[in-house]
Amino acid sequence: MIKSIKVALLAIVGLAFTATAYADFTFVSWGGAYTMSQQKAYIDTWGPVKSGKTKVRVENYNGGLGEVKAQVESGNVKWDVVDGLPVDMINGCDEGLFEKLDMDTWEGGKYSASIKENGAGSSGPISECSAPQIFWSYVVIFDPKAFPGKKPTRMKDFFDVEKFPGKRGVHTWPQAVLEMALVADGVKPTKVNSVLQAEGGPDRAFAKLEELKGHVVHWSAGAQPLELVKSGEVVMSIVYNGRAGAAILSEGASFDYIWEGQVLDGDWVAIPKGSKNKAEAIEFLKHATSCESQAGQAKYITYMPMRDCGTKIIKANEPWFHTGVDVLPHMPNTKRRLKKSVFTDPVWWADNNAELKEQWTAWMAGNKK
Repeated sequence: MIKSIKVALLAIVGLAFTATAYADFTFVSWGGAYTMSQQKAYIDTWGPVKSGKTKVRVENYNGGLGEVKAQVESGNVKWDVVDGLPVDMINGCDEGLFEKLDMDTWEGGKYSASIKENGAGSSGPISECSAPQIFWSYVVIFDPKAFPGKKPTRMKDFFDVEKFPGKRGVHTWPQAVLEMALVADGVKPTKVNSVLQAEGGPDRAFAKLEELKGHVVHWSAGAQPLELVKSGEVVMSIVYNGRAGAAILSEGASFDYIWEGQVLDGDWVAIPKGSKNKAEAIEFLKHATSCESQAGQAKYITYMPMRDCGTKIIKANEPWFHTGVDVLPHMPNTKRRLKKSVFTDPVWWADNNAELKEQWTAWMAGNKK
């Protein structure tokens, strides 16, 4: 009898330990329609989740390396997979904050060969620690109803507060804002990086930004610019293109885009150094960044798979969006749009972000006066 009780208690303890271990697996992303698309395409379709063996807890954050660094340095790592920007993936890997990934062995060695790093044709991961996910862009949106007459069509219209009066929504970090300022100042999108990275380039961008001073409402979370435009608090805003696309296609939102001067970027996924579930996290990344999963995400948000095999699935199966409409017209890096787009340079930003962020913070403070 006593032996039976002991066996039963051990079984209960074992089940409790297993449940706790699985429940501790945490995926961290940006929230809103974006995280919802990841939930549906990556988490809900993962074998261990479908079979009930694993539970993935989702948390939201606003990017950056602060929380990851705090966890790693304290030895108390609570996150297992983190979605992040290239600049953070590069710096985080260099600082030893993320685990290195042997992606050349994934999918029988065919994995890395299908990664397109920046849409311009180069291939391979941006660091040894990050696996590819999606392309997206900073793009300007507006409500056509806010402009009964002529509507804005070019980046210079975003900066022209006399011709198109009203507040502008702008995020609280410098990436993309400086590139857009140069496009508005007459630089061809394909030449923006060379101008920005040359001597005096940032100063030229900040000089153009002076035209917006006093006309900016800053946002820090992806859902905010949509609400700012909907409410009329701003007449135009920089936004993540996928947030706008999801609102248009899923909710019938009244938004239109200014594609000229959009700044293409990408999101990558990584495992914080010291994750308690490293082996499980690697298996999750293999699934989440598969061709099928990346294509599946585009059913719910208008971000292009970083792996070309995912894009091919979409092209072969339009209409692809979950509402039964074509999704490619809302994607940022179609061939027609690439000619008037800026490709962000994550390596340059990784090297210069700290200095420019300090200058940008000062500019934001001056904008409030």
